[in-house]
Amino acid sequence: MVASSAGGSAARALARPPNVLTIAGSDPSGGAGIQADIKTFSALGAYATSVITALTAQNTLAVTGVHAVPPEFVRAQLDALSSDVRIDAVKVGMLASAPIACAVADWLEAADIHSVVVDPVMIAKSGDRLLDADAVEALRRRILPLASVLTPNLPEAGVLLGRAVPATVDQMREAALDLALLGPRHVLVKGGHLRSEDSSPDVLCDGREVTLIEAERVATRNTHGTGCTLSAAIAALLPRHGTAPSAVPSAVRAAKSYVSAGLRASHELEVGSGRGPLHHFHALWPRAPQTSTPNG
Repeated sequence: MVASSAGGSAARALARPPNVLTIAGSDPSGGAGIQADIKTFSALGAYATSVITALTAQNTLAVTGVHAVPPEFVRAQLDALSSDVRIDAVKVGMLASAPIACAVADWLEAADIHSVVVDPVMIAKSGDRLLDADAVEALRRRILPLASVLTPNLPEAGVLLGRAVPATVDQMREAALDLALLGPRHVLVKGGHLRSEDSSPDVLCDGREVTLIEAERVATRNTHGTGCTLSAAIAALLPRHGTAPSAVPSAVRAAKSYVSAGLRASHELEVGSGRGPLHHFHALWPRAPQTSTPNG
């Protein structure tokens, strides 16, 4: 088993692009899941590796089918990769089922990766469920204690805590503190679902202190894959931010800025007729002429 980026490999990770792994489901429309994670890692200067947990049939309008990968083959992918490739950080996304969640947890415990970002993917933007009901307890019990950063949105925070969805910033703070008791070292409760026209507040908690991280709300319908992208950005950035106490807040702020810029540039793409993706390569591709408003 290849070790994490601790010790000597940490120095190598700083000298070279970090190798970052996404463990998630596939989105054939390219806006979320494995595809969004790979784009995000690449845009932020990390080398992307991936292990697929599920195939989905989906587009910008709906998820029409989910085919979970057998858990033993998920583990086979993980073992094959880690036997050869140094992994500096991991992003865990869609796990689909309890057996897959347990297979991933077993591997994470053995691999001892320092930076593990967990995005508890449960429901797609279209409202389609992406996590079996019996998998929630496995996620809560096995995966959350291994997380360096947990990144639930408001509905996911409600499910994980078994209570009503937070509806105010104060309730987000309470949820972050309570989620921290489940084991993750940091919790980022995302406030994108709050009914606010001006700001998009997130709450970051290290188990003791709670910090409000605000950003301007971007007026766009192109929000497909924003949660996947934010968690992937944090995973890509953490190896470069080191292990100081300020590393996670710094990586989170940089990741949030990347997502905001991608949302502002999303009108340059024309992908589907529903909720389109943000522009992962907004800083790298030639800028398209302004032909529509950001609301387009």
